[in-house]
Amino acid sequence: MDLVLLTGASGFIAKHIALKLLNAGHNVRGTLRRLDRAEEVRTALAPYLTEQAGALSFVQADLEADAGWAEAFPGVTALVHTASPFPIAQPKDPAVVIRPAVEGTQRVLKAAAAAGVTRVVLTSSTVAVINEAKPDTLQDEADWCDVHLPTTTPYAKSKTLAERAAWEIAKARGLKLTTINPGLVLGPPLDDHYGSSLALVERFLKGKDPMLPPMGLPVVDVRDVAEMHLRALHRPETEGRRYLASSGSMAFVDMGRTLKAAYPTRRIPTREAPQFLVRALALFDPQIRSILPKLGHLERVSNARAVREMEMEFIAPKAALLAAADWLVRHGRIWA
Repeated sequence: MDLVLLTGASGFIAKHIALKLLNAGHNVRGTLRRLDRAEEVRTALAPYLTEQAGALSFVQADLEADAGWAEAFPGVTALVHTASPFPIAQPKDPAVVIRPAVEGTQRVLKAAAAAGVTRVVLTSSTVAVINEAKPDTLQDEADWCDVHLPTTTPYAKSKTLAERAAWEIAKARGLKLTTINPGLVLGPPLDDHYGSSLALVERFLKGKDPMLPPMGLPVVDVRDVAEMHLRALHRPETEGRRYLASSGSMAFVDMGRTLKAAYPTRRIPTREAPQFLVRALALFDPQIRSILPKLGHLERVSNARAVREMEMEFIAPKAALLAAADWLVRHGRIWA
């Protein structure tokens, strides 16, 4: 049975990928910055594992240190690299997210190449694809984020530069690389350790904002993102290609109205705020400040390649949103 190295195994997306890999019969070795989180991951996956599931093990390794990476690769046949910093608000110092994302990707892929592991699937993002110089146009895998635009956020720069670094290393070291580029990842977590991934849904459900910013993003269910990583590994024809993971785009106001219809007694915002008001609020709220470049735009990406080449049948955006909200409410993360 083959062995897949999965970086950042405690992450929201990574746990779902681990589940897909294990239930497909792969053995999985997960990297963790702290091994005391190993039991957390095992507990999250246990209820969903089949009798035919592969074996799960862990090794300690950090994106920002060389220690542990050489020891992570013996016996490994493929690498799935998901680990990357994901801030709720953009940091004052962009290097806080850019440096570990880029240097971490370089460190991991070079270690893979040194160990003779050539098959790599990398979790990137739609922010590495969407060029804000072309707002409101349907963008695809041929597009790249322009990191030189003054409106490009540190997070978008981190994902773009990390993915470009991966492609450069793949070319130089002969790696067979596939990237999966998800939009806003929703859907149900496997446990209550999901970091900042569902912060937007939590914010809606808590009624923190009286109105919603005029903008929208590509949306995808975490279960589809995990399935795409699995299919990429199983399909050699995906090597050397990028794949957008999106089931469609939703405006924030549509998200609010969808959630309000499902939870009518909650104070969920359903009105769209004028741009001048959002800009004023951004002076006091760093989370709002980070979305200013996107105001007035519905970002859209094409999933045609994933549908055509991976035969993906995506969970609808509204279903992904409601699955995330349902989990949060049922597990007491959002009080009535």
